[in-house]
Amino acid sequence: MPVKSISDLKPMTDGIAPITMEERQGRVEKARRLMAENHMDAMYLEPGSSLFYFTGIGWGRSERMMAAVIPAKGEIAYVCPGFEQERLRELIIFGDDVRVWEEHASPYKLVAEILRDRGIASGRVGIEESVRFFLFDGIRKQAPHLELVSADPVTIPCRAYKSPAEIGLMQRAMDITLEAYKVCVSLLKDGMSQDEFAANSRAAHKALGVSGEIGCQFGVSTAYPHGSKKLEYLKEGDVVLMDGSCTLEGYYSDMSRTIVFGQPTRRQRDVWNLEKEAQAAAFAAAQLGVPCEQVDAAARKVITDAGFGPGYKVPGLPHRTGHGLGLDIHEWHHIVQGNQTPLAPGMCFSDEPMIAIYGEFGVRLEDCIYMADDGPRFFTQPSPSIEQPFV
Repeated sequence: MPVKSISDLKPMTDGIAPITMEERQGRVEKARRLMAENHMDAMYLEPGSSLFYFTGIGWGRSERMMAAVIPAKGEIAYVCPGFEQERLRELIIFGDDVRVWEEHASPYKLVAEILRDRGIASGRVGIEESVRFFLFDGIRKQAPHLELVSADPVTIPCRAYKSPAEIGLMQRAMDITLEAYKVCVSLLKDGMSQDEFAANSRAAHKALGVSGEIGCQFGVSTAYPHGSKKLEYLKEGDVVLMDGSCTLEGYYSDMSRTIVFGQPTRRQRDVWNLEKEAQAAAFAAAQLGVPCEQVDAAARKVITDAGFGPGYKVPGLPHRTGHGLGLDIHEWHHIVQGNQTPLAPGMCFSDEPMIAIYGEFGVRLEDCIYMADDGPRFFTQPSPSIEQPFV
């Protein structure tokens, strides 16, 4: 029976299996191999998606250092404020070396101590890309004989290629957001505000068992890729551009739909159909071994051949065709000019060329792709038509 209201929704999270301890340990072992290949002696992580990826620990960032040090050889170690030790120990799934610092003390000394205890008084330590400068600077001052380098050669090859378990979690997250879309679109009504739509989407995701939201733009504001500051109210004939996501076990969904509230004009229909053609061209180009930039080029060619652009010029496609996603909604590898990374099994990215026409409207269709062993697969099926946003 089709869902008619938010109250009809039921949780879709039953049977979800978190990433296992064994898989996370395998990630750490892969990181150690990559550290050795890239002449790194250790890697430093602070709270965020990479810490969660390797250790399973979710922890908020603050001015107080909480960190993990993963050495190329030896036991993983953690640093945290003294008063947080027991909470951290509850979250740790492997490793037992926890160094604590009191409020008047320096956590940077503990990082240097961990490294010295593992025979790393000098050498190269990889710093994860999102680590804040004050932490980097504190370690550098405390341990001047260390060479602090980017950990990208370790973290990106680990995180960019998803395991079957990760793809399974992302698939369920996509399925959940798709169901939230269906009910929220059915609740569109004349005079509705963007805020009311967003509130419905939050309630729908909550009823489905997750935290998520679908943002929307109406009318001329749909030409701005991330919307306008103006609060709009829906009226007959408006283009409605929606962009939403949720998280499941830390993994993101991401999806956009564009429809017309009422009867589409010929102009709206033509631009929508061109956008659908561009999205399909990107999917067709996304074959194993093909550089990421060629996928962007395929979508962009459809749009420029129709007289829009060229390049990022508006009217046309003002941004890259897609972005990687996983534990971050935007992560490596992006589908953009200049990215020659070849597509390989496990890579996940969005397919979302957009046609923006300032003063009129914009159309974006976004479905995400994962690379299987035999080529590209959509997590969600693209919209069949402007009147039919869902298969």
